[in-house]
Amino acid sequence: MRLNSIKPAVGAKHPRRRVGRGIGCGLGKTAGRGHKGQKSRTGGFHKVGFEGGQMPLQRRLPKRGFVSLTKKSGAQVRLSDLSKLPGDTIDILMLKNAGIVPGAASTAKVILSGKIERAVKLQGISVTKGARAAIEAIGGSIE
Repeated sequence: MRLNSIKPAVGAKHPRRRVGRGIGCGLGKTAGRGHKGQKSRTGGFHKVGFEGGQMPLQRRLPKRGFVSLTKKSGAQVRLSDLSKLPGDTIDILMLKNAGIVPGAASTAKVILSGKIERAVKLQGISVTKGARAAIEAIGGSIE
């Protein structure tokens, strides 16, 4: 086999359809565009969703759904991050100052990821069940 002898499979390639070349081709006269109207003319363009002046479907349907403004205000904190912090009492402000939680976060939640070696006291921070069990098992507390 040589590169100059490669051809597509038989029937895989179709000749280009030539419209408007007489009645013999089956697409003569109007060239498959029908009679009259904007879509039959050359340059007959309308934007997507345009319905000829009728109120479009996307504007007729009611608005649905809700976009929460506070969705990105929460942050997750790993257990292993808590053990790196100095001091025994940890709150959201301490997490922000340490750079563990972004400054825009209004809430934080401790998740069970990693280990904690010392007892800590959490104030104003929510905790998952697994993380609560791990903190309380080592002698820590959650307020």
